[in-house]
Amino acid sequence: MHVTPRPERRDDPNFPLRMAVLATISVGMIPFIMPSMPPILASLPIGLMAGMRKAFDPKKAIGGPVALIVMIWLASGLLTLLMPWPAAFVIAVASLYFIGFYLIQSTGNPMGMLVLISVGLTSIIGMNSIAALDSLRDTFAEAGIFTMIAIPILYFLLPPATREMMIEDYTPASGNHVYSALIRAAVLLALSFWLYSFLGASNMMLVIAAIFVLCFPTRERTFAEAWQRVRATIRGASAAGFVLFIMTLNAHFFMLVGLVFLVALYFSGKMMSGRHPPMVYQFSLSVALSLIVGGLTTQEPSYAVLTRVALTFGGTIAAAVVTATLESLLLSPDRQVVPKKRRDPNPAME
Repeated sequence: MHVTPRPERRDDPNFPLRMAVLATISVGMIPFIMPSMPPILASLPIGLMAGMRKAFDPKKAIGGPVALIVMIWLASGLLTLLMPWPAAFVIAVASLYFIGFYLIQSTGNPMGMLVLISVGLTSIIGMNSIAALDSLRDTFAEAGIFTMIAIPILYFLLPPATREMMIEDYTPASGNHVYSALIRAAVLLALSFWLYSFLGASNMMLVIAAIFVLCFPTRERTFAEAWQRVRATIRGASAAGFVLFIMTLNAHFFMLVGLVFLVALYFSGKMMSGRHPPMVYQFSLSVALSLIVGGLTTQEPSYAVLTRVALTFGGTIAAAVVTATLESLLLSPDRQVVPKKRRDPNPAME
């Protein structure tokens, strides 16, 4: 899996300010765009722009949102057609999970994650409600279009210091890609089936958190990513709790956007200089924005914070433990995905 490097101040001194402005605009536009799922509009633009390093990259700024919108629509269209036939639906979801993991394992390119997230979101929400699936599709389209407009404008107004484009080095995972992808697809399908049957769409973060962990090829990096996700969720939830508490004292719109700006500026600055990998702070910011907007619109704040932390912990740890156990039981030593040398135990991923 490609590891995104830390943003460098010498390359892009405006990185924290640009991120903070985008977060503020994203939250500020919610009353005007009025999306069906406001947390997506608040957090999606940040996730897409945070992965850009050095000079402006049209492939990420425009191609990324377009690819995400297309994948959401394709996955929702296909799975909606198959919902009347449960066996065909499960087979399609399992096959798409396998394709996504195999692309990541065999190429090192995180584009396979688009397949996994799109299929996971649409299948879980679609099994709960077709109307909710339509809302998800529309919200992703609105957030994607907004992102394609906002990011180029912010890069024009707050340009980086360098004109050098970031070069991404994709390295395939070691070991047997087919067996590794099969195990990961089986684990993710089991978690998805648990949501289909028992927990419901409101707990879909269990599967989304597991996806980020399962994309890493080695046992060492899988557990490191799991703990980083839990740590980031606690940080983001703490920041969201602080903002929501202040809003109970002064529930003014300008107070809200000001607090969002400060939270985003803090986490974005930590992406450049914090002691943890940049993805920890990026994910903390996404969690904070989602919980702040959710707590002010559709969710009870304290319940949303506790649920987010619990689901992230449960999804990441369960995915890491079950995957490691299955690999040790089912794969012979020559087929197991093990690192040839010790790598950074604190990976970062978009």
